[in-house]
Amino acid sequence: MSTATLPYEHLGEALATDYFGIRDQFTKEQWQRFIDTRRFVDQEVLPVINDYWESAELPWPLMRRLPELGLVGEDIEGYGCPGMSPLARGLVHMELHRGDGSLGTFLGVQAGLAMKSIAMLGSEEQKERWLPALASLEAIGAFALTEPAHGSDSVSLETTARRDGAGWVIDGEKRWIGNGSIADVVVVWARSEEDGQVKGFLVETGADGYRAATMEGKGAARAIWQAEIRLDGVRVPEENRLPGAGSFKDAGRVLVDTRSTCAWAALGHAVAAYDTALTYAKQREQFGRPLSSFQIVQDRLVKMLAEVTGMQLYCMQLARLAEGDRLSDTIAGLAKLNNTRKARQVIAEARDLLGGNGLLLENHVIRHMSDIEVIHTYEGTETIQTLIVGRDITGVGAFA
Repeated sequence: MSTATLPYEHLGEALATDYFGIRDQFTKEQWQRFIDTRRFVDQEVLPVINDYWESAELPWPLMRRLPELGLVGEDIEGYGCPGMSPLARGLVHMELHRGDGSLGTFLGVQAGLAMKSIAMLGSEEQKERWLPALASLEAIGAFALTEPAHGSDSVSLETTARRDGAGWVIDGEKRWIGNGSIADVVVVWARSEEDGQVKGFLVETGADGYRAATMEGKGAARAIWQAEIRLDGVRVPEENRLPGAGSFKDAGRVLVDTRSTCAWAALGHAVAAYDTALTYAKQREQFGRPLSSFQIVQDRLVKMLAEVTGMQLYCMQLARLAEGDRLSDTIAGLAKLNNTRKARQVIAEARDLLGGNGLLLENHVIRHMSDIEVIHTYEGTETIQTLIVGRDITGVGAFA
């Protein structure tokens, strides 16, 4: 983490968004994480990210800065990881997504899915081998759960793992796998032919039979690559099986942890859109007056702020629950549902307030409007989260 201790010169803009004074609850460590990440986003990400997004290129120089800032590994303790508090972790993701959804998603895949799977479910040998390399970006990780025929219904995955001597042989297909075409190691979830249970394996991408192709034609999060993966008779030694991953519930434990991050990410996108709309309304003149002087514009800005503030309160409570080890899948799901829905509304309002200029990448809003669709979709759509929470509050499962 940066050793800078002086307040960042542009913090006034951030504090204007914090209408309820939530910053007063930050510790010094959390505040510094927020400042350092905001400075990085403002000074290094925003000036260049549109070009990467438009050309669908990976922003390697920005990605390489993440370990230099001490951000990769988030709340994992030891192994070269920063060991952040849940609130600091959330603030980092909020700020990265305020800058760009692709960059935030890259960190979410690398640290939240790949590294967290190893930290939560791996052996000590697996942790020592992979976590330091992943934390420094000497190695890239991925998390392969979703399949072409099983998106929301991921528990029905068809990728298989069968015993073969002292190891395993994996066959199947995966889709929408972030980092899958650039990864060194992929956490692959497959159903064991022995007991029918879903297990996790660390598949090294140099293995025979592993093939990954970057998906093209994507209209959102264009500066991160998702892959279609084929595993044809990929041999995996027993020491690469995650010992703590004995059923799909263990994959779910990782997803609960990262699903709350989605709520923080959605907040970052909404903050970016609101800040842009407010600044634009103050500067843009129409009919001889600034847009901000019109009642209908003020009404819309206030409603946007109300939604952003509500999202902030959701995220603060998520952090408190995580600190007390009381964060459940249904709470994380409700927060993701709420914040992605509200973020889509806020961004749509901002796009409209900017008029035709809202369509230009130089104003960033249209990029956030596209990228929020990714968070709205992955780790369980709004519909799936609704059914999960609905089952919890009624005791009746509405799944087919």
